[in-house]
Amino acid sequence: MNKHGKSLLPKRFLWRLTFLNIFVVASFIVISSLAIYHTACYLVDGMGTMNNQKQEQFNSTLFLYLLIFSVSAIVIGSLIHFYLTRKMIRPIRRLIDSTKTMKKGQYPSPIEVKTEDEVGQLIANFNELVQQLKNNHQNRNKLVSNLSHEFRTPLSNLNGYLNALTNEVIEGDPKLYQSLHEETERIINMVEQLEQLKEWDYVSKQNFYEKELVDMQVLVEQAVEMFRWSLKKAGISVNVQIESGKVNVYNGGVSQVVTNLLDNAIRYYHGSGPIMLKGENLKSEYRFTVTGPGQAIPIAEQEKIFERFYRVDPSRNRETGGSGLGLAISKELIEHHNGRIGFSSEGDNHIFWFTLPLSK
Repeated sequence: MNKHGKSLLPKRFLWRLTFLNIFVVASFIVISSLAIYHTACYLVDGMGTMNNQKQEQFNSTLFLYLLIFSVSAIVIGSLIHFYLTRKMIRPIRRLIDSTKTMKKGQYPSPIEVKTEDEVGQLIANFNELVQQLKNNHQNRNKLVSNLSHEFRTPLSNLNGYLNALTNEVIEGDPKLYQSLHEETERIINMVEQLEQLKEWDYVSKQNFYEKELVDMQVLVEQAVEMFRWSLKKAGISVNVQIESGKVNVYNGGVSQVVTNLLDNAIRYYHGSGPIMLKGENLKSEYRFTVTGPGQAIPIAEQEKIFERFYRVDPSRNRETGGSGLGLAISKELIEHHNGRIGFSSEGDNHIFWFTLPLSK
């Protein structure tokens, strides 16, 4: 450190490491050479076979050879160390360049990983992080773009009809009012999608420390009551078989999962037959299942069912206007409760389930 409190070592990590290595190696070689020199001189002098002139000649020759050896070892060792160190930290320099690119608001290309050591693992994790951020950014932009497009149409329709009704250009009738009501429902649904997007960020940051003991039978029955009107309007019957079972849950968390699964069953209902809700007390855990008919889901797509923003039907319409966040949020919530969630499909019949540890 100098008088200004700054380090005298170079700023570059490679040069700092090389400088320290040269200092340590040089010190070791110099000390070893001096020890060898003094030891050899002492031993030869003790033998008494040389006069003073030959002793001095031996000493000078030994010193010269040791000096040449020491300097050569320091120089060659330092060059080899510099080359190998520079090669080892090259991925770190690429990582620095990539972070600078991200700082400019751009996504860098993946960094090539050739090793499986700590540096290799760091680079691999960084590549995955960049790809995840890139995917999230694209999905958010896509969602905002889709919602902006869909907001425009119903708002324009409502504005036109309400303006016409105000100016008595047209007369109101039940059919028109029903159409206007459906348009408002569509807008409400899209606002809920935006709320889900915000809720996903909120849910991901929760620790879920404050839990309360609830009976799953009561929780599910309350959730079903909230959908009575929707089920009646859609002409869908529901079969509820719920056993009692007490679990420790975060306030509102598991209730939201039940709501999401039931909402999905209604939203994507296709076919005939009732929606089955079943709750089973399995002594160590509670299993809740939602079964209902729907469009067939390809096997290749089933693994993506719990991914954020994923939708089996990417088209936009009133019936399938979900944001693709409901199941992802449900998975996050169940895992925060130390439970499991899954999906299986038997043709056109789909089964969503989750399990939670029972309170002891």
